[in-house]
Amino acid sequence: MTTISDQDHVYMHQAIELAKLGRFTTTPNPNVGCVIVKDNQVIGTGYHQKAGQPHAEVYALQMAGQQAKGATAYVTLEPCSHFGRTPPCADALIQSGVKRVVIAMQDPNPNVAGKGIKRLQDAGIEVTLGILADQAEAINKGFLKCMRTGLPFVQLKLAASLDGKIAMASGESKWITSNKAREDVQQFRAQASCILSTRKTVQTDNASLTVRYHQLPDDIQKIYPIEKIRQPIRIIIDGQHQLTGDENIFQQPGETWVVRKQNLSIAVPNALLIVEPSANQYIDLKVLLENLAQKQINSVWVEAGAHLAGALIEQNLVDELIIYYAPKLLGHNAKDMCILPNLQKLSLAPQFQFESVVAVGEDMRVILKRKSSAI
Repeated sequence: MTTISDQDHVYMHQAIELAKLGRFTTTPNPNVGCVIVKDNQVIGTGYHQKAGQPHAEVYALQMAGQQAKGATAYVTLEPCSHFGRTPPCADALIQSGVKRVVIAMQDPNPNVAGKGIKRLQDAGIEVTLGILADQAEAINKGFLKCMRTGLPFVQLKLAASLDGKIAMASGESKWITSNKAREDVQQFRAQASCILSTRKTVQTDNASLTVRYHQLPDDIQKIYPIEKIRQPIRIIIDGQHQLTGDENIFQQPGETWVVRKQNLSIAVPNALLIVEPSANQYIDLKVLLENLAQKQINSVWVEAGAHLAGALIEQNLVDELIIYYAPKLLGHNAKDMCILPNLQKLSLAPQFQFESVVAVGEDMRVILKRKSSAI
């Protein structure tokens, strides 16, 4: 039986930190990092940067060169064993002559799912599995959930007053939270596969729903030049077919998809029409999310009003709530952050648990995970 050392944890932690560097660019692929060690010295490092480009193991092996023979490789996700856009990483590790591979977690992708581990073991390589698995899970929530459930990881963002209001009765909402909070949102947008919203939000707020590069933190800008930052696909629910194509969102860089209930002609430019069956008079949200997952959209960032927020929560489709609370009160006539018309009993109230509470400027960012959600 393999003895797991403190050094194993140290090097796997380094691999996980490397994997995080790909979080703005790898979608739909997972974030993966690799560290190669020989005689307690790091001789190779790498992380997956973009779909179609070499995987983390390949970059690390290229750096290690001939020294890789007899070394130990630390990888955050099971090496692939199939030909996709690139050759199998398990084969590259075998050919390099490494003697041991330490893997944080098994890949649930049915094309891999233990096959990479078996290939390594069949080649006589010692495999250790399960070091810092929880941390490895946390950096690939969208990819892992899609592979396991066929649904993307859904994050619902809300900006509210202390009494849970998102706008005055008149609709005035700019700005409840501070500029610092709005800047903080950009990091989440940049990591998402898509931003989901509604026709009403787009038209009422004249929304662009883009990543604003100049509002990203300095440390991110130092690593990623502007051309490396991907604009998430903007997906707009237009159940009443009221978008005209003149809205600000259609003038922005990147793709905008429009979701409608019927296959009618659509007078909006550069838009992909997704036709969804409706549940009563509404778009079937679960079917929409299933279709997005089939299109390799692993993570969905939602910025919308109280009706869509409430519908997603009520249907148990939200994995994380991200709420920015401003230190102000808007009163009982102001608009609520979510509408849950079918909630009649306290015992049936959707329950969340706190993941983090941090100050962002003069506001507070609260991240909550639904107790029943499966990542």
